[in-house]
Amino acid sequence: MSFFSLVAVMLLEHFRPLTHRVQLYVYFARYGNFLERHFNAGRYRYGLLAWGLGILPPVLALAIFYFFLYRANFLLALLFNVGVLYLTLGCSLFTQSASKLALALRDHDLDAARKLLGDWEGRSIAGFNAASLTKIGMEKLLLCAHRQFFGVFFWFAVLGPAGALLYRLAHILHQKWGALDHQEYGRFGIFSDTAFRYLDWLPLRLTAVSFAVVGDFEDAIRCWQEQAAKWANPSQGIILASGAGALGVRLGDPLEVDGQIHYRPELGLGEEPDADYLDSAVSLIWRAISLWFGLLLLLTIAKWAGG
Repeated sequence: MSFFSLVAVMLLEHFRPLTHRVQLYVYFARYGNFLERHFNAGRYRYGLLAWGLGILPPVLALAIFYFFLYRANFLLALLFNVGVLYLTLGCSLFTQSASKLALALRDHDLDAARKLLGDWEGRSIAGFNAASLTKIGMEKLLLCAHRQFFGVFFWFAVLGPAGALLYRLAHILHQKWGALDHQEYGRFGIFSDTAFRYLDWLPLRLTAVSFAVVGDFEDAIRCWQEQAAKWANPSQGIILASGAGALGVRLGDPLEVDGQIHYRPELGLGEEPDADYLDSAVSLIWRAISLWFGLLLLLTIAKWAGG
C-alpha cells in the first residue's frame, strides 16, 4: 500500500500542489508554545513530559484510527494514507520556491529574489548579494528536500501514516525547543533535540547516499566524510556536503552581507553556484526521489512474491 499511496500523492501534488504552509502545523506550533510556557522549568524531565504530550496523542490517535480503518475497508485506508501524505510531504513547496528563485536570479531581479528567499527562510535577507542568495537558496533547497520529503518518506514506509506524522511533528518541536539556549532555558529542550536526532539518524544518511548515487558519487562521499563535521550543525552538514559534492558545486564559504563577511566552512567542490545550479539541484532531488520510488517498488514486489 505504501508504494501506491506515494504514487497517488505525487500525482495529486502535480495537479493540485500545496502552495502555502499547512495550517495544521501552524496550530501545532502554537500548541508547542503553550506547552513550553506551562512546562518549561528548566528540567530535562519536564521537556520529556511536554514532548510526550505534544507528540504522542496525535500520533497514537492516528495509528489507532488507521488500524481500524484498514481492517474495515482497504480502499478507505488507502485514501486516508494519501490524505496524510499530502499534508506531510510538501514536495511542491520547496521545488517551486527554488524554481522561482532561480528565475528571479537569472533575470537579475535581486529585489524579487530577496523577497522570495526571505519568505522561504522566514527572515530578513535584505543585505544579501546575488552569490549569497544563490548559496543560501541551494542550501535551503537541499535541507527542505530531506526534512519535507525523504525523512517523511522513510518513516511512512516503516510505520505508515503515523510514522510520517511523527517525523513532521518531532521536527517542529526540535526546531522550537532543541535550539533553546541551555543557559537561559535549562535542560528543557534537550529531549526534543535528542529524540529527533535518533529519528533522523538513518533517513539523513540514506538521503546523503541517494544524492551520491544519482550525482557524482566519489565527490559526494568525499565531501561528506571530510567536510560535514565542520558545519555548525553536523547533521545538516551531511546533507549539504553530500549534495554539493554530488552536484560539483561549492556551498558554505564566507558570505558577504551588507559589506560584512560572515565566516562559514567550505562545503562541496568545484564552481561557485549560479541560478542554473539551483535548477540542477532540483533535478538531483527528483532523481533521488525516483531512486527511492524504485527501491520501494522492488520491496513491494518482493513482499508480494514472498506472500
